[in-house]
Amino acid sequence: MMDFMEEAIGQAEIALKHDEVPIGAVIVKDGKIIAKGYNKREKSQNALMHAEIIAIKKACRKLKSWRLDGCSIYVTLEPCPMCSGAIANARIARLVYGCEEKSSGDNLCEKILSSTRLNHKVEIVFDEKYSEKCGRLLSDFFKNKRK
Repeated sequence: MMDFMEEAIGQAEIALKHDEVPIGAVIVKDGKIIAKGYNKREKSQNALMHAEIIAIKKACRKLKSWRLDGCSIYVTLEPCPMCSGAIANARIARLVYGCEEKSSGDNLCEKILSSTRLNHKVEIVFDEKYSEKCGRLLSDFFKNKRK
């Protein structure tokens, strides 16, 4: 069986090669990857070009629907508030992320995805198995930027 988080890490590595913050995402439906994305904010000079947003846009195009019912999204980093909202609004069933946002001790992603204001609930899974690998990609990137 394909390891979808490894595929998301592969997307993050592509971002890294382009000097983007190394975050990757893949969207899966019925056991198959239907969309991939990696950060492209620097290249595009567009604040919206997060890995999750790119993957969601591609998945919607592929399924010809904004409703991504039955899909799972695998992301290397806990989604930001914008991406959390997009995940809920796209009706994605399951979010799996590889490492926690270091500065988010407030569980904001979970708060957004479980908000009573939303009529769709997303299952949230923190895949601790990848925490070190995903976290190292990010910390090494920022260490190198500070040099």
